Amino acid sequence: MEIHTPGTLKLPVSVLTIGALGGIHRGHQALLLKAKERAEKLGVPFVVYTFDPPPKVFLKGCRQLMSVEEKLQRLEMLGANHVIVGPFDEDFTKQEVPDFIAELQEMNPVEIWEGPNFLFGKNRKGTIEVLRRYFKVEVLQPLTCEKGEIISSTRVRKLWQEGNYTQAKKLLGEEYFTSFVAEIPYALKV
Repeated sequence: MEIHTPGTLKLPVSVLTIGALGGIHRGHQALLLKAKERAEKLGVPFVVYTFDPPPKVFLKGCRQLMSVEEKLQRLEMLGANHVIVGPFDEDFTKQEVPDFIAELQEMNPVEIWEGPNFLFGKNRKGTIEVLRRYFKVEVLQPLTCEKGEIISSTRVRKLWQEGNYTQAKKLLGEEYFTSFVAEIPYALKV
Protein backbone atom coordinates (compact mmCIF):
# COMPACT_ATOMS: atom_id res chain seq x y z
CA MET A 1 0.00 0.00 0.00
CA GLU A 2 1.29 3.44 -0.91
CA ILE A 3 0.52 6.52 1.20
CA HIS A 4 0.13 9.95 -0.41
CA THR A 5 -0.56 13.56 0.51
CA PRO A 6 -3.35 15.51 -1.23
CA GLY A 7 -2.65 16.48 -4.83
CA THR A 8 0.23 14.04 -5.34
CA LEU A 9 -1.52 10.91 -6.67
CA LYS A 10 -2.13 10.71 -10.39
CA LEU A 11 -3.52 7.50 -11.88
CA PRO A 12 -4.80 6.54 -15.35
CA VAL A 13 -7.78 4.80 -13.70
CA SER A 14 -9.01 3.87 -10.19
CA VAL A 15 -11.91 3.02 -7.91
CA LEU A 16 -12.11 5.54 -5.09
CA THR A 17 -13.81 6.02 -1.75
CA ILE A 18 -13.56 9.17 0.37
CA GLY A 19 -14.31 9.52 4.04
CA ALA A 20 -13.23 10.36 7.56
CA LEU A 21 -13.22 6.66 8.48
CA GLY A 22 -12.94 7.66 12.10
CA GLY A 23 -13.12 4.16 13.52
CA ILE A 24 -13.26 1.90 10.47
CA HIS A 25 -16.34 0.28 12.01
CA ARG A 26 -18.33 -2.49 10.33
CA GLY A 27 -20.19 0.04 8.17
CA HIS A 28 -16.91 1.48 6.90
CA GLN A 29 -15.59 -2.04 6.37
CA ALA A 30 -18.60 -2.92 4.19
CA LEU A 31 -18.05 0.19 2.05
CA LEU A 32 -14.30 -0.39 1.75
CA LEU A 33 -14.71 -4.05 0.87
CA LYS A 34 -17.33 -3.22 -1.79
CA ALA A 35 -15.04 -0.63 -3.38
CA LYS A 36 -12.14 -3.11 -3.25
CA GLU A 37 -14.32 -5.80 -4.86
CA ARG A 38 -15.21 -3.41 -7.70
CA ALA A 39 -11.57 -2.37 -8.18
CA GLU A 40 -10.51 -6.01 -8.40
CA LYS A 41 -13.32 -6.83 -10.85
CA LEU A 42 -12.32 -3.87 -13.04
CA GLY A 43 -8.59 -4.57 -12.64
CA VAL A 44 -7.79 -1.07 -11.35
CA PRO A 45 -6.18 0.34 -8.20
CA PHE A 46 -8.33 0.79 -5.08
CA VAL A 47 -7.82 4.27 -3.61
CA VAL A 48 -8.97 5.54 -0.21
CA TYR A 49 -8.99 9.28 0.52
CA THR A 50 -9.17 9.97 4.25
CA PHE A 51 -8.32 12.65 6.77
CA ASP A 52 -6.22 13.19 9.88
CA PRO A 53 -7.68 14.18 12.18
CA PRO A 54 -11.23 13.16 11.22
CA PRO A 55 -13.41 16.24 10.59
CA LYS A 56 -15.56 15.77 13.74
CA VAL A 57 -12.42 15.63 15.88
CA PHE A 58 -11.16 18.91 14.39
CA LEU A 59 -14.49 20.74 14.19
CA LYS A 60 -16.33 19.47 17.28
CA GLY A 61 -13.59 18.15 19.54
CA CYS A 62 -15.01 14.61 19.42
CA ARG A 63 -12.99 11.71 20.72
CA GLN A 64 -10.61 10.22 18.14
CA LEU A 65 -11.30 6.48 17.92
CA MET A 66 -7.94 5.48 16.42
CA SER A 67 -4.63 7.00 15.45
CA VAL A 68 -3.78 7.62 11.82
CA GLU A 69 -1.19 4.83 12.10
CA GLU A 70 -3.84 2.33 13.17
CA LYS A 71 -6.19 3.58 10.45
CA LEU A 72 -3.49 3.00 7.84
CA GLN A 73 -2.78 -0.47 9.21
CA ARG A 74 -6.47 -1.36 8.93
CA LEU A 75 -6.77 0.09 5.42
CA GLU A 76 -3.84 -2.05 4.35
CA MET A 77 -5.51 -5.12 5.91
CA LEU A 78 -8.66 -4.28 3.94
CA GLY A 79 -6.72 -4.18 0.67
CA ALA A 80 -6.26 -0.50 -0.23
CA ASN A 81 -3.61 0.00 -2.91
CA HIS A 82 -3.26 3.75 -2.32
CA VAL A 83 -4.29 5.92 0.62
CA ILE A 84 -4.35 9.71 0.54
CA VAL A 85 -4.23 11.25 4.01
CA GLY A 86 -5.39 14.84 3.95
CA PRO A 87 -4.68 17.05 6.94
CA PHE A 88 -8.08 18.22 8.10
CA ASP A 89 -7.30 21.73 9.30
CA GLU A 90 -8.47 25.32 8.89
CA ASP A 91 -7.05 25.52 5.35
CA PHE A 92 -8.80 22.33 4.28
CA THR A 93 -12.18 23.60 5.52
CA LYS A 94 -11.81 26.49 3.05
CA GLN A 95 -11.22 24.26 -0.01
CA GLU A 96 -13.83 25.00 -2.66
CA VAL A 97 -15.79 22.14 -4.24
CA PRO A 98 -14.29 22.61 -7.76
CA ASP A 99 -10.75 22.38 -6.32
CA PHE A 100 -11.50 19.05 -4.65
CA ILE A 101 -13.19 17.76 -7.84
CA ALA A 102 -10.06 18.72 -9.82
CA GLU A 103 -7.89 16.75 -7.41
CA LEU A 104 -10.13 13.69 -7.74
CA GLN A 105 -10.02 13.95 -11.54
CA GLU A 106 -6.25 13.37 -11.38
CA MET A 107 -7.00 9.80 -10.23
CA ASN A 108 -9.51 9.15 -13.04
CA PRO A 109 -11.96 7.18 -10.92
CA VAL A 110 -14.23 4.91 -12.96
CA GLU A 111 -16.34 4.55 -9.81
CA ILE A 112 -16.55 6.40 -6.51
CA TRP A 113 -18.19 4.57 -3.61
CA GLU A 114 -19.76 6.54 -0.75
CA GLY A 115 -22.27 6.37 2.05
CA PRO A 116 -25.56 8.27 1.54
CA ASN A 117 -24.63 11.25 3.72
CA PHE A 118 -21.35 12.13 2.03
CA LEU A 119 -20.61 15.88 1.91
CA PHE A 120 -17.40 17.69 0.98
CA GLY A 121 -15.86 21.06 0.28
CA LYS A 122 -16.20 24.47 1.88
CA ASN A 123 -19.36 24.72 3.99
CA ARG A 124 -20.13 21.10 2.98
CA LYS A 125 -21.58 22.33 -0.32
CA GLY A 126 -20.40 19.26 -2.22
CA THR A 127 -23.02 16.51 -2.31
CA ILE A 128 -23.34 13.14 -3.99
CA GLU A 129 -25.39 14.85 -6.69
CA VAL A 130 -22.54 17.32 -7.34
CA LEU A 131 -20.04 14.45 -7.44
CA ARG A 132 -22.26 12.63 -9.97
CA ARG A 133 -21.91 15.54 -12.41
CA TYR A 134 -18.27 14.50 -12.85
CA PHE A 135 -18.04 10.81 -11.90
CA LYS A 136 -19.96 7.57 -11.70
CA VAL A 137 -20.91 7.44 -8.00
CA GLU A 138 -22.34 4.41 -6.24
CA VAL A 139 -23.93 4.68 -2.80
CA LEU A 140 -23.82 1.89 -0.25
CA GLN A 141 -26.65 2.10 2.25
CA PRO A 142 -25.66 2.26 5.93
CA LEU A 143 -25.09 -0.97 7.77
CA THR A 144 -27.28 -1.58 10.81
CA CYS A 145 -26.77 -3.74 13.86
CA GLU A 146 -29.14 -6.50 14.97
CA LYS A 147 -31.22 -3.87 16.81
CA GLY A 148 -31.72 -2.01 13.52
CA GLU A 149 -29.60 0.99 14.55
CA ILE A 150 -27.15 2.47 12.04
CA ILE A 151 -23.52 1.69 12.77
CA SER A 152 -21.57 4.96 12.95
CA SER A 153 -18.49 6.43 14.60
CA THR A 154 -20.81 8.68 16.62
CA ARG A 155 -22.60 5.61 17.96
CA VAL A 156 -19.29 3.89 18.79
CA ARG A 157 -18.18 7.01 20.71
CA LYS A 158 -21.47 7.06 22.63
CA LEU A 159 -21.16 3.38 23.58
CA TRP A 160 -17.58 4.04 24.65
CA GLN A 161 -18.64 6.95 26.89
CA GLU A 162 -21.32 4.75 28.44
CA GLY A 163 -18.71 2.09 29.22
CA ASN A 164 -20.32 -0.41 26.83
CA TYR A 165 -16.98 -1.63 25.47
CA THR A 166 -18.32 -5.01 24.35
CA GLN A 167 -20.92 -3.45 22.05
CA ALA A 168 -18.42 -0.83 20.81
CA LYS A 169 -15.98 -3.61 19.90
CA LYS A 170 -18.78 -5.49 18.14
CA LEU A 171 -19.63 -2.44 15.99
CA LEU A 172 -15.96 -1.95 15.21
CA GLY A 173 -15.78 -5.51 13.92
CA GLU A 174 -12.93 -6.43 16.20
CA GLU A 175 -13.05 -10.03 15.00
CA TYR A 176 -11.11 -8.74 11.99
CA PHE A 177 -8.54 -6.77 13.95
CA THR A 178 -6.22 -7.72 16.78
CA SER A 179 -5.94 -4.37 18.53
CA PHE A 180 -8.41 -1.86 19.91
CA VAL A 181 -8.21 1.54 21.54
CA ALA A 182 -5.59 1.13 24.26
CA GLU A 183 -7.76 2.65 26.99
CA ILE A 184 -10.07 -0.35 27.30
CA PRO A 185 -9.62 -1.64 30.83
CA TYR A 186 -7.28 -4.61 30.76
CA ALA A 187 -9.90 -7.02 32.11
CA LEU A 188 -12.17 -6.27 29.16
CA LYS A 189 -9.59 -7.03 26.47
CA VAL A 190 -10.30 -10.31 24.74
